[in-house]
Amino acid sequence: MILGELGATLLDAGASVTDVRSSLERVHRNEQLEPGGEAVDAHFAILPEMVIVSRPGTAFATTTTVGGRPLTFRQAARASRLVRDLEAGRVPLAEAPSRIASIRAMPRRHPMVQNIIGTALISMGLAIVVRCPWWAIALAFVVGLLVGAMTGFMSRIPSAAAIAPFVTAFVSTLCVGAVANLFELGPVPLFAVCAPIAILVPGALITNALLELTATDIVTGAARLSYGIIILVFMAAGVFSGAALTGLAIDSDSAALVGQGASAVSAHPGWEALPSLWFSWLGVALLAVGVGLAFGAGSRLVLVSIAVMVGTYGVLRLLTPEMGNIVATGLTATLLFIAARALERLTLAVPATVSFQPAFLLLVPGTVGLVALTSFDAEALGTAPMIFLSLCIGTKVGALVADLAHITRTTFQGRRSGAGLPS
Repeated sequence: MILGELGATLLDAGASVTDVRSSLERVHRNEQLEPGGEAVDAHFAILPEMVIVSRPGTAFATTTTVGGRPLTFRQAARASRLVRDLEAGRVPLAEAPSRIASIRAMPRRHPMVQNIIGTALISMGLAIVVRCPWWAIALAFVVGLLVGAMTGFMSRIPSAAAIAPFVTAFVSTLCVGAVANLFELGPVPLFAVCAPIAILVPGALITNALLELTATDIVTGAARLSYGIIILVFMAAGVFSGAALTGLAIDSDSAALVGQGASAVSAHPGWEALPSLWFSWLGVALLAVGVGLAFGAGSRLVLVSIAVMVGTYGVLRLLTPEMGNIVATGLTATLLFIAARALERLTLAVPATVSFQPAFLLLVPGTVGLVALTSFDAEALGTAPMIFLSLCIGTKVGALVADLAHITRTTFQGRRSGAGLPS
């Protein structure tokens, strides 16, 4: 029961089923469950909303379902810290239920207000990073406030949450189209439409699905991937519907990705001008603050997110002109994951899941898919799955390098101290 509850907490924290199973296996290996000291063998079956723990040779199994509400970044950080303490033997397994209860009971001040402001900052920050015109940046912030209010309200109603991707994309596009018609702006940049709804794109979900598929978790990976694609299709349908009603013309050639924004050149003055290139760094900081507010990160984790996302943006800016966006995305994911794991092992306060996840918006796997669907650009449609695969491979390689480095360091320290490796 305790292991099942621990696994359900990790699922609520956003971990993939592959990572949840690995964590439970490590915790179980370090815990002697029999009174005589003999370890009890156990098998773990992890589904997106369920953890099944069974003993070989018996007909009994324990089933635990998830809590139904995703954890905030602060709660996810505490859950990750608890797992590391259990793996290292610093906390006995018997204390896990009380720790989990305290994690789930952690209060969050003004979640609705934080979600609204966070969504607006994400929208404006992303528009700055991809270098939209000033009017589009201002509009993205205002529409982001509306999207934040809508998502916060609709998330409280289960039946409304199912259609939230379509409704928010539809209303957001209606607003952009109405402003474009009022001021006769002509074709608008694609990210002026996509930035306000960027918080809804299932980038982390689809990437987790690909990671699970490559780890032979076929059922869960296929289910997550199908759900992620359905969300993207709903959002694209909302954009098309809103554009059709308002006659909005979208400039598909403006769909530059994060690493390509530096090459954009402005030929217009005033509100139609593009921000200076150095403003992109400010956009990254705003993006990190917005993610922290929207997902309840807390002040310390927001500072970590800013540092991680600025580093990620710098690597993308450096590698994209030389290697192209696909290769640069995979290599950046590798370096980022290694840095996140190193940061995690240096301090218990910054788990890799929390420091790595915010940078997904800069690698924009979900936004790439939305851009491809809304632009109907053949090149974009072909690029989107390649970027997903590049990100997946890069993350896998980063995890392998980080684990090998940890094993090598542990072996060296054990030999130097005369201690053997743990069984």
